[in-house]
Amino acid sequence: MPKHTDTATFIDEEHIETTLALESRKDAARMRDVLAKARELHGLETNEVAALTTVSDPELLGEMFEAARYVKEQIYGRRLVLFAPLYISNLCANECLYCAFRKTNKEVKRRALTQEEIAHEVRILIDQGHKRILLVAGESYPVEGFDYVLKSVATIYNTRHANGEIRRVNANVAPLTVDEFRQLKAANIGTYQLFQETYHRETYARMHVDGLKRDYTWRVTAMDRAMEAGIDDVGIGILFGLFDYRFEILALMQHIRHLEQQFGVGPHTISVPRLEPALNAEIASHPPHPVSDVDFRKIVAILRLAVPYTGIIMSTRETPNIRRETFALGVSQISAGSRTNPGGYVEDEDYDCSQFSLGDHRPLEDVIRDVASLGYIPSFCTACYRLGRTGEDFMDLAKPGKIKDHCDVNAVSTFMEYLCDYASDETLAIGEQCIATALKNMTPERRATAQILVDQVKAGKRDCYV
Repeated sequence: MPKHTDTATFIDEEHIETTLALESRKDAARMRDVLAKARELHGLETNEVAALTTVSDPELLGEMFEAARYVKEQIYGRRLVLFAPLYISNLCANECLYCAFRKTNKEVKRRALTQEEIAHEVRILIDQGHKRILLVAGESYPVEGFDYVLKSVATIYNTRHANGEIRRVNANVAPLTVDEFRQLKAANIGTYQLFQETYHRETYARMHVDGLKRDYTWRVTAMDRAMEAGIDDVGIGILFGLFDYRFEILALMQHIRHLEQQFGVGPHTISVPRLEPALNAEIASHPPHPVSDVDFRKIVAILRLAVPYTGIIMSTRETPNIRRETFALGVSQISAGSRTNPGGYVEDEDYDCSQFSLGDHRPLEDVIRDVASLGYIPSFCTACYRLGRTGEDFMDLAKPGKIKDHCDVNAVSTFMEYLCDYASDETLAIGEQCIATALKNMTPERRATAQILVDQVKAGKRDCYV
């Protein structure tokens, strides 16, 4: 790993603590002023975010949640993008105390999938109806080194089966050098995703006791190197439960502002995982700073208000009920039918190889039927990546709320494709009603475009998008 001198001073812990102290009063009038500003879709300043973290009054919480719903629907409409993680390896050289993959955990069965095994996993995901995959690897690779990741991306793209193929691969792998990031971009990935886990330096050092991941600065500056290499869609996140969530949110805001100032573009996505039990990881079962369900919903709402243009990802760590409740609070992407171990789709999960336990075990079709029943449009769209609507171009559409002109249309098109190729009769009936309602609620111009694409799909054409 190359030496670096950047000390990541853009994460200013003293400023965070000062801001939290100054905004500790619970002033209802001020909160309502902040919520009114958030509804203008321009985001919030750090002190305003800090103020919202103090809200506990049920009436104000209700107003915050309603504001988050409004902002989310103004930017992204009613669509929910679906994807599946694909764990290709659980080999790891790090010692992260909350993770089952840590190197000293002898209870985990170690495995790195061969390229044929990866292709087999992909064929199963394709047969479920997936079009978008998040490639995940433990932070150590087989003898091929980083080439293993590049080969795996190629394998996923090259695998075709029955009715479909994977149209976009996003990647969650260890921090890379600029040159390696350039290679990852050349492999045609979509979003590069990496979580800081915790921005609190002392906690970070205590949780990461060995391995390259112990280097806080190398990790927190990974997105700088990714963007320098030309990857303009990046995804960041926090593992909530390791430290005070109020601190973490404000540090996340500092990271976002740094990226905006340095590169003119903030993160494409923010993920909000909470600590969940993991094999032989005591801290995962007993988080140092547990986050209640109420606070978790508040976190999602605050992030939607603070960074309205950014996609918020909700994983299957959470229960179906929590996931449903957060759809209206700002979540715009969800995983479904997930497995968190290499080979998990072929073998239908193996807890002895999994990174953490899941809260939502439902198969993809059950999730889709649930989402559609709630009035959201399950979307398998990958159009923005493939048309170059990434980075600054994406933000130019997302910030004023114009991206939903594409999102709503492509959502109904890709959902209809799913219904035609994979759905049971029950899901087909619910899905067609969902699409009919969605079309009815569109503007005349958007409805006309969407109807053309839906009709093309019904006629047998596939991969229709604008």
